Amino acid sequence: MLTFCAAAIGTFGLSCDTLAQVQSSERSTLLSDLSECRAMPDAAVRLACFDRTADALDTAERQGELVVMERQQIREARRQLFGFSAPALPALFSRGGGGTDAEPEVDSLETTLVSAGQDHEGKWTFRLADGGEWRQIDSAPVRFQNRSGMEVRVRRAALGSYLLTAGKSRAVRVKRQ
Repeated sequence: MLTFCAAAIGTFGLSCDTLAQVQSSERSTLLSDLSECRAMPDAAVRLACFDRTADALDTAERQGELVVMERQQIREARRQLFGFSAPALPALFSRGGGGTDAEPEVDSLETTLVSAGQDHEGKWTFRLADGGEWRQIDSAPVRFQNRSGMEVRVRRAALGSYLLTAGKSRAVRVKRQ
């Protein structure tokens, strides 16, 4: 199943303005126009409408004004964006399927540790295999075997925070960098 996002997204370089526009708009004008073509009683007029609208959709997609994503691409984007603050992001990725088959929210991710190091304040920064970088935000001491390839789990916690567990260590409150 495909999902349409009517916004100039680039490589997920989303601005708050873009997200607000996407969230507030019910449906792309181009998709509404396409749906209206089906209601035309005359076959020749209907075909001309479909041709015109299909051309406009194709042009918008080529120019980056309309992005077409498959459900699997959306899942991967949600996973890669896990931990970033973007309140309107769920609205962007929930369009298309709708109803009962809507994608569940990503609540945690499991990956491996690439590297970890402490800064001058003693706070840890964790670099993960999925490309994410997480920084410790609490002041609790962190005790774990710092080795590349260690299993790491990051999960949502209370009040929009995140907890990172490396191996069997205790959870550390972190923020996505």
